[in-house]
Amino acid sequence: MPEPTYPSPFTSRRGLLLGTAAVSAGTLLAGCTSNDSSDDEPAANDQPAAEDKPGKQVTIGFAGPQADHGWLNAINDNAKNRAKKYSDVTLEITEGSNDTAQQIGQIETLINKKVDVLVVLPADGKALTQVGLKAMRAGIPVVNLDRIFNTPQAYRCWIGGDNYGMGLNAGHYIGEKLKGKSGARVIELAGLDNLELTKQRTQGFDDALKNYPNIRKVARQAAEFTVESGQAKMAQLLQAQSKFDALWNHDDDQGVGALRAIEQAGRDDFLMVGGAGALSAFQAIKRDDGVLKATVLYPPTMAASAIDLARALGQAKGVSGLAEYEIPASLTLYSAVVDKENIDQYMSTGFK
Repeated sequence: MPEPTYPSPFTSRRGLLLGTAAVSAGTLLAGCTSNDSSDDEPAANDQPAAEDKPGKQVTIGFAGPQADHGWLNAINDNAKNRAKKYSDVTLEITEGSNDTAQQIGQIETLINKKVDVLVVLPADGKALTQVGLKAMRAGIPVVNLDRIFNTPQAYRCWIGGDNYGMGLNAGHYIGEKLKGKSGARVIELAGLDNLELTKQRTQGFDDALKNYPNIRKVARQAAEFTVESGQAKMAQLLQAQSKFDALWNHDDDQGVGALRAIEQAGRDDFLMVGGAGALSAFQAIKRDDGVLKATVLYPPTMAASAIDLARALGQAKGVSGLAEYEIPASLTLYSAVVDKENIDQYMSTGFK
């Protein structure tokens, strides 16, 4: 999974406005409805808000990393598909790259083309901060997607996921499921330990478990967000832990490997919670024939919302549902828990 660094973990916890499901353009950026008001006191929401019907033509430049993970591929697909919904949007999309120098060059090309707005998911937020500043100084507003630049001066708006919230919600879900069990034991299959996002997810998980004195985390292994590493590290956990009650796996891609290891070991005596929102995880939760009972979202639909925000910026519009004339400076998306109770609502958002 990509590596973001965030404002405070629960900044703008407005799941109602930019939630984890695929938010329709009409919901996010629908036209404002004016409140009744006296002539000498204008209504707070009389300002223009972006809406579905065509407006000013906007060219949006989109630059992201190489789609070498299901989540990153879903980011690109969400951006492209959202842009296609608008007849007034032209999307200039670069070929994704994990090489920072190459991505900087691609963004500079978009700057030279004088696009109206840039949406950037940097391969490395720190390394690409300067090119974000360059765009802003050239008068091109930047929507910084997920991996944050080093300074707010490099972007007009940041939108991204909540890694701490992922761990927190996974911990609370497991905690409630094991609430009545004395001496409950849980284990954790994390992602890459050198990434800040992994540390944030583990911290949220540990903080949640503190609310459940009957639960103890007895083991943790760090995988690498790949199927192969998930299978290998899960096999080690299963060998070391003959009995436990729940597992939290940080990433659904590596979870494919983890589930293979679990099946090979013939284990079905615990519940598993995943992370991110892969279609394979959703389908397994829907079938309800194995250990995987839920997953905590890190929604790639944020890219669709980033296109909505970029369009609003290009048209000098605000966001419906908020009183301000401008779009927000920062939006942190909520990490919803998806289980068999709400799986149908989220199935269409699962990524391959």
